[in-house]
Amino acid sequence: MRDDSEDTQPLPIPRFGGCQIAPAPGFPAPANAGSARRRRARQIARSARRWITAAVYFAFAGIFLLSVSLIAAIYWQARTDETRSVEAIVVLGAAQFNGRPSPVLRARLDRALEVYNDGYAPLIVVSGGRVSGDQFTEAEAGRDYLVERGVPEEAILLEDAGSDSWESMRGVAALVEPRNVDRVLLVSNGFHLLRVEIMARDLGLTAFSTASTSGPIRPWSAPEFSYVIREAAGIAAYLAGYR
Repeated sequence: MRDDSEDTQPLPIPRFGGCQIAPAPGFPAPANAGSARRRRARQIARSARRWITAAVYFAFAGIFLLSVSLIAAIYWQARTDETRSVEAIVVLGAAQFNGRPSPVLRARLDRALEVYNDGYAPLIVVSGGRVSGDQFTEAEAGRDYLVERGVPEEAILLEDAGSDSWESMRGVAALVEPRNVDRVLLVSNGFHLLRVEIMARDLGLTAFSTASTSGPIRPWSAPEFSYVIREAAGIAAYLAGYR
């Protein structure tokens, strides 16, 4: 008996000059066409994974390098004394206790007093508002501390509304503008100086800085490093537009 299955076998695809002719529509494709497509898809997927992995790697490497550079810049600024003749000394605020400066604020005020007594500026601006429940602002505590040590009260200006560095620097800029003060010397802990100097310059001031080093946060200490990390995050946020 004749086997009808022989009639179902695919016809051989003709070749001309070594080239295989694609089957016309309605005819079965070569058996290896699907395998070729799958191999091509796998190759594309592998290539895409390699590119994605490389992009992620370079992104993390870039973030790491930028972070290290920013931390190095903070340390560099903290160790760079830019004391020079200016029109006003600006003391960044810190905690006060019932009118008495905290050790951190006292160290900043002592550094400002040194610079003032050395004749680098005729004016001191003390900054910082009050937190809920306080009777005194940080600026008031700073003013009283300086007056007790011989600074004339008329040589002291108060920025007593700021609740953070940006608000304080904006208040300082507004306070000194009518007095035609342009050149200022910022006094704070070293880790804080880069951020407030950037802010001051963004507000149109010609800013320099000097660090207080006699307080409880000692240079190269573990507490200072933790503040440096926080400042790096703060600078990144500030540069990104978050105030």
